[in-house]
Amino acid sequence: MTDPVIFTRAGFFQGARESVPLLIGTMPFGLVTGITAHGAGLSILEAVLMSAVVYAGSAQLLALAAWTHPAPIVAATFAAFVVNLRLALMGPVLAPWLDRLRGWRVWLSLFVMADQTWAQSVRTMNAGGNDAAVLLGGGTAMIVVWTIMTAIGHVVGSYIQPPPGHPLFFAALAIFVCMLVNMWRGPRDILPWLIAAVVAIIVSRLLPGGSWHIVSGALCGSLVGGLLEHYRKTPA
Repeated sequence: MTDPVIFTRAGFFQGARESVPLLIGTMPFGLVTGITAHGAGLSILEAVLMSAVVYAGSAQLLALAAWTHPAPIVAATFAAFVVNLRLALMGPVLAPWLDRLRGWRVWLSLFVMADQTWAQSVRTMNAGGNDAAVLLGGGTAMIVVWTIMTAIGHVVGSYIQPPPGHPLFFAALAIFVCMLVNMWRGPRDILPWLIAAVVAIIVSRLLPGGSWHIVSGALCGSLVGGLLEHYRKTPA
């Protein structure tokens, strides 16, 4: 990309407009998050603030799935940190845009960046687009819809009031399983995934009622996967 990077209102609205198909797919996810938040005992204000401030569907469902009273703050925070580490790898891909922004433009764009709007922006950038406001436009539309759907889900949850153990609360696990489908790269992933699963099961038995089994499984699986990748790339 040789053209200078710009940041315009037109780019902002372009990003918001192109994100509409992504928003439609996000609505059920936000609805389930709101219902789950109600089931965990959060007020509608707390649920809305969680979506607006944390703004990370997978991390929110992860924390809500292990929510107790008192809340496991340290374990939930660390688990959310591990789940969201992928964002640290996604940001540099947009460096041709982000490195040329300053101040609130870059920080606000990164705050509202999600997997879907990141992919949308990468596609635009690779196609020769030079208006970095596309990321902020798509992300702003996404966070607004996400927060609204969380509030609607909380209201729905207050009416249906699903009991603990209701199949609806399986949604958190189901979403993570669906995410795995797109991440599968073939037989080379079997060992890291198996190690992660075994460690998670063992730790869940040793430390029940928290999120440490998720953190332990993720770290051990990532370590094994990283070592395997290193030795594959190392010449014999």
